[in-house]
Amino acid sequence: MARVQQEGSRERRGLERALWLGLLALAALLMLALPPLLDALAPAPQAPQEPAPAARAPAPEPPARAHPPRPPTARQAEVQLAAAQLAKAQEERAMAGEEPQGISVFNPPGTKPIKRGLVVPEGFALPPGYVRHYQTLDDGRQLPAVLMFHPDAHPTDAQGRPVAIPPDGLVPPELAPPGLPLEVLTVPEPLPERVPEPGEGQDG
Repeated sequence: MARVQQEGSRERRGLERALWLGLLALAALLMLALPPLLDALAPAPQAPQEPAPAARAPAPEPPARAHPPRPPTARQAEVQLAAAQLAKAQEERAMAGEEPQGISVFNPPGTKPIKRGLVVPEGFALPPGYVRHYQTLDDGRQLPAVLMFHPDAHPTDAQGRPVAIPPDGLVPPELAPPGLPLEVLTVPEPLPERVPEPGEGQDG
């Protein structure tokens, strides 16, 4: 009986020892397998994100290049010169004398102020709406004809807009017909008065 108990006690101890050895072996296996398993389950480290490039400001537009003024054409230069000559002639005429008063307001008989306009050559064919205006000096000399608007003319500018006829009826350089030389009338100086010789005009 006692021998049977001893053998049973030995078997139980052997089972317990085998159990403990199995637990130790399992623990050792877990210790060896746990770090790789944890590494596999751990989330992969994210690569550091590069900062987003700052929004690039739009490059400033280059300043507009100032275009040099175009030189006037030959016709435009003639128009400017003739207009300046006409303005100078009117200014000289206004500065020539004082403001007329009394009966001097009216021109003497047979005397008219000379119109200083654009000279029209005799062989130049005028288109409709233009006329030649002839003038004579007080000493009887004939002046070249100047360009005037026809009384029934309806002039227009380069854009086709109606233009009022000046009070004196003279055609300004910018409205002259194409091909007309822009020459302003030059009024000659009056001839010196002839002094009668002694005895001239006396009878016998």
